[in-house]
Amino acid sequence: MNLALWIGAGLLAVVALTGGISKTFVPREKLAAVQGGGWTADAGAGFVKTLGVLELLAAVGLILPAAVGIAPVLAPVTAVCWVLLMAGAMITHGRRGESLYVVLNLVYLVLAAFVAWGRFGPESFIG
Repeated sequence: MNLALWIGAGLLAVVALTGGISKTFVPREKLAAVQGGGWTADAGAGFVKTLGVLELLAAVGLILPAAVGIAPVLAPVTAVCWVLLMAGAMITHGRRGESLYVVLNLVYLVLAAFVAWGRFGPESFIG
């Protein structure tokens, strides 16, 4: 179970890092031209960059606290925050009729919920 939770957190961290880098450092206009990035055309540049920074923080928060043993409760808290972020992403893509991205975000949401449940419950770092 512990290994599955680490793998889940690692996969989510890679997704968060990739999305965070692109939203933080790629111009909004270029993101809007990429498949699945059309929503950025309707969002402000500051909002897109803020989401990118939050995703970068999530990538760190899913792994680093538990790996170094300093405030490891931040790992499942970050997973809960990722669930909320993915719910928002599902709503956004759903409104745009992008069902493939709704399903993809649902997969990330379920994986984050699994990590949160596992780290708050049976494989807690603090229990």
